Amino acid sequence: MRGMKGYPQLPYLTHLSPSCRDSHGIAGTLLGEMALCAKKRPPEEERRARANDREYNEKFQYASNCIKTSKYNILTFLPVNLFEQFQEVANTYFLFLLILQLIPQISSLSWFTTIVPLVLVLTITAVKDATDDYFRHKSDNQVNNRQSQVLINGILQQEQWMNVCVGDIIKLENNQFVAADLLLLSSSEPHGLCYIETAELDGETNMKVRQAIPVTSELGDISKLAKFDGEVICEPPNNKLDKFSGTLYWKENKFPLSNQNMLLRGCVLRNTEWCFGLVIFAGPDTKLMQNSGRTKFKRTSIDRLMNTLVLWIFGFLVCMGVILAIGNAIWEHEVGTRFQVYLPWDEAVDSAFFSGFLSFWSYIIILNTVVPISLYVSVEVIRLGHSYFINWDKKMFCMKKRTPAEARTTTLNEELGQVEYIFSDKTGTLTQNIMVFNKCSINGHSYGDVFDVLGHKAELGERPEPVDFSFNPLADKKFLFWDPSLLEAVKMGDPHTHEFFRLLSLCHTVMSEEKNEGELYYKAQSPDEGALVTAARNFGFVFRSRTPKTITVHEMGTAITYQLLAILDFNNIRKRMSVIVRNPEGKIRLYCKGADTILLDRLHHSTQELLNTTTDHLNEYAGEGLRTLVLAYKDLDEEYYEEWAERRLQASLAQDSREDRLASIYEEVESNMMLLGATAIEDKLQQGVPETIALLTLANIKIWVLTGDKQETAVNIGYSCKMLTDDMTEVFIVTGHTVLEVREELRKAREKMMDSSRTVGNGFTYQEKLSSSKLTSVLEAVAGEYALVINGHSLAHALEADMELEFLETACACKAVICCRVTPLQKAQVVELVKKYKKAVTLAIGDGANDVSMIKTAHIGVGISGQEGIQAVLASDYSFSQFKFLQRLLLVHGRWSYLRMCKFLCYFFYKNFAFTMVHFWFGFFCGFSAQTVYDQYFITLYNIVYTSLPVLAMGVFDQDVPEQRSMEYPKLYEPGQLNLLFNKREFFICIAQGIYTSVLMFFIPYGVFAEATRDDGTQLADYQSFAVTVATSLVIVVSVQIGLDTGYWTAINHFFIWGSLAVYFAILFAMHSNGLFDMFPNQFRFVGNAQNTLAQPTVWLTIVLTTVVCIMPVVAFRFLRLHLKPDLSDTVRYTQLVRKKQKAQHRCMRRVGRTGSRRSGYAFSHQEGFGELIMSGKNMRLSSLALSSFTTRSSSSWIESLRRKKSDSASSPSGAADKPLKG
Repeated sequence: MRGMKGYPQLPYLTHLSPSCRDSHGIAGTLLGEMALCAKKRPPEEERRARANDREYNEKFQYASNCIKTSKYNILTFLPVNLFEQFQEVANTYFLFLLILQLIPQISSLSWFTTIVPLVLVLTITAVKDATDDYFRHKSDNQVNNRQSQVLINGILQQEQWMNVCVGDIIKLENNQFVAADLLLLSSSEPHGLCYIETAELDGETNMKVRQAIPVTSELGDISKLAKFDGEVICEPPNNKLDKFSGTLYWKENKFPLSNQNMLLRGCVLRNTEWCFGLVIFAGPDTKLMQNSGRTKFKRTSIDRLMNTLVLWIFGFLVCMGVILAIGNAIWEHEVGTRFQVYLPWDEAVDSAFFSGFLSFWSYIIILNTVVPISLYVSVEVIRLGHSYFINWDKKMFCMKKRTPAEARTTTLNEELGQVEYIFSDKTGTLTQNIMVFNKCSINGHSYGDVFDVLGHKAELGERPEPVDFSFNPLADKKFLFWDPSLLEAVKMGDPHTHEFFRLLSLCHTVMSEEKNEGELYYKAQSPDEGALVTAARNFGFVFRSRTPKTITVHEMGTAITYQLLAILDFNNIRKRMSVIVRNPEGKIRLYCKGADTILLDRLHHSTQELLNTTTDHLNEYAGEGLRTLVLAYKDLDEEYYEEWAERRLQASLAQDSREDRLASIYEEVESNMMLLGATAIEDKLQQGVPETIALLTLANIKIWVLTGDKQETAVNIGYSCKMLTDDMTEVFIVTGHTVLEVREELRKAREKMMDSSRTVGNGFTYQEKLSSSKLTSVLEAVAGEYALVINGHSLAHALEADMELEFLETACACKAVICCRVTPLQKAQVVELVKKYKKAVTLAIGDGANDVSMIKTAHIGVGISGQEGIQAVLASDYSFSQFKFLQRLLLVHGRWSYLRMCKFLCYFFYKNFAFTMVHFWFGFFCGFSAQTVYDQYFITLYNIVYTSLPVLAMGVFDQDVPEQRSMEYPKLYEPGQLNLLFNKREFFICIAQGIYTSVLMFFIPYGVFAEATRDDGTQLADYQSFAVTVATSLVIVVSVQIGLDTGYWTAINHFFIWGSLAVYFAILFAMHSNGLFDMFPNQFRFVGNAQNTLAQPTVWLTIVLTTVVCIMPVVAFRFLRLHLKPDLSDTVRYTQLVRKKQKAQHRCMRRVGRTGSRRSGYAFSHQEGFGELIMSGKNMRLSSLALSSFTTRSSSSWIESLRRKKSDSASSPSGAADKPLKG
């Protein structure tokens, strides 16, 4: 069985019927392994497509528009699926065993003991694969058979999508999906505009505008389109959604083409009656399909350990086989030769050595159950169950967005319980990504603060009424601003203020929609841009509408149309956006807005004084956690602009290095600008973020924030969300611009940490503490709490090969790390650095497309379905809608999954060694003849019937403490980080227990049967009676053992454990009954053996004795460990029992003394200062804080402490309910 996230989902299918949508959820939409209709072709260097000329285009053998995501058909399913399944090493291994069992000279077991479980596993997997592929076929047919209007021979004809070819002209109508990657030719809107929704392509929910080039925008008539014979030469197929470079050749002219002229498959046409497009890329060549590559398969640390352990077990199996084979050769040579008359060798056996060789393979078959095939099936079933628990968790369901948590993979659940490092985005992950225009700086004057009569800054609750925008009928009623002086400046006609808001109303890519007169709806590509345009709207500069060449703004009630000459768009490298417009007076001006680090270097030297003031304001805004942008403008004369525009046109026509040439042209014009001011936008923290970070920190999880924001903004958010605190020893800030500066700053940080940690109290020196630990880094033993803040340009140096270890060592010694001004690539590099050098599980969480690389790089990727679309969710392993759900995902689901998987594996290896090793001991008493102890039907059913369901129930449902305690005591999470519950040591302990059990299981019945007699005085010992006794003892012992291992009993556990015992006895008596003998006399020869054997008191005494001797050491060991060295989970369980007893003892008194409800589950001490903390709104889970000190005490005296507390509470019942428990 495979995980649910082997392949990314096909996004645009989410608008299909619900049944089709569900099928793709099940199938995982196998795009990564697409079998495509077109044959493989050599890679293209360029794409040539001529309109209305199929014969010309066919010679290039471009892919058709047919897609095929299915893998099989009726004829190929069985061979291909079996071939794929036998790629699994385990399946191949068991097939090899089956082949060995078909050789009569070496097989002492019937072939069905292996083929039954193997066929069961293969069948389950095949049925799942067949079901998935059926839904893929169904989806493929639905998509390929969609209808599209294609212009053929001058007539619009209905064609299926699969029959659309490169070079065809297609007509799209409103709300239709785009069938292929099209060059927009014309539309029903003026100037060849059309509006599209790309949510299914890149996750962005806002509408975008696309525009036909002017020369084709007039081709709205079918007769004109039929005569269109332009040829497009462009880039070959690629996966870059935001870039396209090509040239249209028509009528001996050439016209540059960009992404603004393209409609991509997966988009939906909106608010446009119709449009025509020329097919450039079809089917697998479309950018949607090019982006649907296979996601990297992630494996857990337990998976990797299991692979190693299975190899060790196989080596152990070979060793046992060799020992028994040598024993057989010696026995046959020394003893067996004397019995040749009675026990002749097989015809093929001619020597004792060859007999030993055959015996080796026989024992390999018999002893192979140390690693049964059911292990792999059970692991997948348990993981699937854990994934459903995450999906069904109502406490991780967001009512506001109606969004549940989703486990998009089944393979990583237990790794959620081992996370040590969390890498988080800031905007939209820690914050809400709902932007509010908060403050601004205009011409050196700061607006946004409100002051009282004494000149003190008023807090939010003390502020007067917000600014009244009733003078503006087009104002957004939801917009709030508190400083009336800004509106006064606007009304007084201050030219700088007017120019400031004019820039905000012109320099953007927002689309305006007016459903009713005066009701404007803005659709912005980012929340920041929407907030700025809305602010300009309320202050009297209302962006009303746009065309490809104009922007209409209502300035203080007067409609003014600006000619739009150029848009210099934003990207992650430029970090700024500009527009060049001509006002009604004919004056040309460039307006620019962008990041301060970029824009401040491009200002005219005459603005230095204003620059200093504005920089102070920027630092003040960033210190308050606000997001800032700088605004500037530049006047251009007509002559310069004409010359610049011509050079821009030539650069856009270039076939090579087009992006670089345009960037250079843009860089030239965006220089020597005049500073206008700056904006400050508030992005509030999500609910529950401080509490979540505090809780995760107490769980010894280190949180690193990787953000593109300013250092001051990021640091302020760090303090707001409790990552950074005033109690920290020091916060190191690295801002060096050169390699030497960065290295020196990191060195100084390490020196300070070392200096403050020379002595760590309790009489231990620093070196003594270090030597007594297993720390991989000297710095990780430092005392005190430190934080590191590093800028993007400094991080670039720190990530270089010769400095990355210094950076990592410094950062890992800190409690919190904040990386500012980082690029998406740097985010992935930081995660990869920690993965490379630290043996720790990493988790990356983000909500935007810029977080995808980080999410894919980390061991576990979590996507937040927020304001920035669904790209992060599509790339993630787990998704939910709010950061606060991360604490529940890790501390409850992750911890439980790890605990359950570890207990399952320990028990599974134990029960199989106990079962299998009996054959090894028996070999010394049967002449090493590979005779089995058990009946062959018992061997077949042991792992798939008698012991499978109880261990599955434990693996799916077990808990050590309830979910409330998991959240209340985050220190419970640490065993997973330290990998304490299943490692090589625990494995060998399980193996030792299994071998010990097998020794007793064989030798106690063997010793008893040597002298025992039946009730009638006859000898009790015979092979079948011995087999029944040992098998019954085994089933009872492993059932009692799993009862001891189960920490959380449910009705299902009871039913499976006792039901399995009942099924064992039912099958045992049935196989020794007269009925089966009558039907299959050659198979079930031993009629009545079980009934006769189990009727003897001696047999039951033997079974009881074996069970007690096997189980008592385990019980004694656990009892002593519980009293002498309890785990934290033992302590928590005990406190829970004490609380329950206290609650029962004093229920009546509490009912009389208190009328309100309260939570008594938190163990915390009231300390001075918490009242102020709560009133300040910075409260957090105090119980977790208390526990961290509670757990640092010696655990050896916890029983005495709790008993003392219990006796105190008994003597003072009225106060017992309110007093917390202390260790």
